[in-house]
Parts: sequence; structure tokens; C-alpha cells
Amino acid sequence: MDGEFPKPSIAMVKHSVSLMGQFFTRDRFGTPQVYAALLLVAFCAQCIWLVHRSVSSELPFSTESTRIEAGLGQWHGKGVAKTSPATGPRDVSHPEVYDPNHSPLWYLIPAFPVWIWPHAEEHHVSAGWIWLGRAPYIVFGILLGASLWYVARRLYGNQGGYIALVLYCFSPGVIRSSSLWSAPPEMGAAWGAFGAIFTAIAVAHTLYAPREVVLWNWRRILLLGLSLTLAVGSQFSLWWLIPIALAFMLYLAPTRRSAALVIWFSAGVVGFFLLFAAYFFHPGIMLQSLRQAHWLDLSWQAAGMAGAYQELIVHFAQISPALLILFPIALLVYATWPRARYFGNTAPLLVVALLLVLALLTPHYPGFGFTLVAVPFLLVFIAGVISDLLETKYRNLVGACVWGLILGVAFWNLASLIRAGRG
Repeated sequence: MDGEFPKPSIAMVKHSVSLMGQFFTRDRFGTPQVYAALLLVAFCAQCIWLVHRSVSSELPFSTESTRIEAGLGQWHGKGVAKTSPATGPRDVSHPEVYDPNHSPLWYLIPAFPVWIWPHAEEHHVSAGWIWLGRAPYIVFGILLGASLWYVARRLYGNQGGYIALVLYCFSPGVIRSSSLWSAPPEMGAAWGAFGAIFTAIAVAHTLYAPREVVLWNWRRILLLGLSLTLAVGSQFSLWWLIPIALAFMLYLAPTRRSAALVIWFSAGVVGFFLLFAAYFFHPGIMLQSLRQAHWLDLSWQAAGMAGAYQELIVHFAQISPALLILFPIALLVYATWPRARYFGNTAPLLVVALLLVLALLTPHYPGFGFTLVAVPFLLVFIAGVISDLLETKYRNLVGACVWGLILGVAFWNLASLIRAGRG
């Protein structure tokens, strides 16, 4: 890694950041992949444990059941999810009310396993609905962890991949969000956002290949469109990912900007089509829903309130206490050490900075969603800076401190899971 910015980006990221489309490649499945798979199995086991405990403790599931029922109604052709007369009969003075924060995709995802599972709807068993409704978000959590490991490992080597993945797999907030333990279903948005940014970066680097890039990138175009649909469809306020993805593509391919623009536009068309499909191809309903959407409601007064900053810190502490220690250290190293300032570290940090600002200015919903979406980008940044430190003469000291902290947090998280099980 060279200290010059931005030259190292081409050398380091050029053939390494193909996120979702390149995870299951023809690369040899060796020891690193086995370790990563075991960590993801441990992550899945923790999520299943929390779902089991929530079902056995008979927690109220009224909100969750309502969400599943709305999705089931759409799967059965009984209207688009979350569209109903506000009051009284439907007329001009009583227009249909739409969810201002989510598209129907948010309702279709948890309802899909219930819809396809034999007799699940007939019995309307609460426990069965909860297991089936939460299964997609556990899958999203696993896929996000796999994507995170792939990106961090290809950028920073095995050490970087392991650091990012261990922190992810033993982050209490990520596990709670994936298992919906007193948390809204935001993992689809988080995985979609992560995939959109790094797929866009990967697409930009393929533009250097001497071939017909637009047709050759059709898989990545589909993946980018799917990622944008999953992110924006799960949370309207993530629409800003679309111009950010374009900005990265134009920056990384200054001599192929026309091709980058065509690919970005094509992915946008794919994403719009998939979002349209979530409305079951009802243009009038989709248009009315998008008109009522809250695309980004910012509270600028929050920037001057100490409580908003405290709430943001509390959110990160709930997600993973290790972030409160490692992020300031990584940020300090990045600011004072030129070697750490290259595109592989800068790109995720820029996204994190934007997400933190949005989380601060939205103290209510979807502020927590922004915080969760920031976590995988933050873990990539932390893994990158630590990997740089591990290449110095202080690598033994850095490695002992970092891995000691990570393992301590992992054991603390497992202890917390046991206490949650008893609660």
C-alpha cells in the first residue's frame, strides 16, 4: 500500500471488490473460506437462539403479525400491502394511506415464506409465523456477513477479512436486527446498501478491461439494480445511494465516464422495474405511494442538541461496544498517517460519515436504520486501518491488542445471549 491518494485504489481494488456477483466464484475453497463459513454458522446459531427465546417467552408479536398479514394479502392478490382507506368509504376526501417509509417489498419479504410453506396460513400458528417471517432476515444477515468478509479480505488480506467478520458475527445489534429481537427488519436495507456501493465500485474497475464493457457487465448491472431495489424498497430514505454509486463510478473511471453512466442508468432501470414489480405492476398505486413517501425528513435542530449525539453513541454501543473503541482509534490513525489514506479506506469512511450525519439528523425513525446500515462500511474501514498497522514493526503489539479486544467482545456477547435466554 502506497501513501499516495488516490493511486492505490486502482492497484488494490481493481480486481478485488466484485461484491455479491463474485462471492461464489471458481476460486479455490480453502482454509480462509472454511473459517469464514464457521463464523457465519456461529452467527446463524446466535440468531436462531434469539428467535427461539423470543417465541418461547411469548413476547407480543402484533406488529410483526400485521406486517406478515399485509404481505400475505398482496401475495393473494388482495391489494397492495399497506394501502387502505384512511377513514370511511373510499372517495376523494378519503384517499388511500400508504406506508411513507417502505415500499410493499418490506411486507412481501417476511410474508413470502408463510405464503409458500404448506398449511402455514391455514393454522395461523403464531410461533410458526414468527419463525418463517424472520427467516429471510437471518439469511440477509448471513449474506451481508459473507459480502463483508469477501470485500475486506480482497482489499486487506485474510487478517482484514477475519477482523471485519468476527466483529460482525459477534455484534449484539447486528444479531438482534437479523433475528428481529426487539428490532425492526432493517437487514435487507443494510445488505442492499452495502451491495450497491461496492458493486458500483467493482463495476467501475471493470471498465478498464479491453472489451465491450456494457454487455460484459450485464450480471453486475442486474446485481446493482437488485441491490438498489432492496435498499430503497426496504427504506425509501436510502435513495441517496443512487447518486453516490454514480459518483464513485465516475471518480474511478475518469476515462470511461460515458460507459459508467450507461451502466449506472441501466442498473437504475433494472432497479425501477424490480420496485415496480413489488407493487405488482400497478402504476397508479406505485405513483401514489411514492408521492406519499418520506424520502428524507431531516431535523436540523438535532445538530445542536447534545441528546442527539448521545443517542447516536448509545446506538453504536448497542450494536457493538468494540466500535466505540476501534472507530476513534482507526479515525485517528487515518488522520495522522498518510499510508492509511487511500481509496480502499477512504470510500467506506465517506459512506460512514454521510450515514452518521443522516442518523444524527433523524433522531427518530429511520435514524436507527442509518446507524445499522453504517456498520458494515465502518467494519471495512476499521479492518483496513488495522491491516495497515499490522504491516508495521508494531504488528505484534497491534495484533495482541486488537484480537484481545475482539475476543473479549465476542465472549461478552455470548454471555449476553445466555442472559437474554434466561430473561
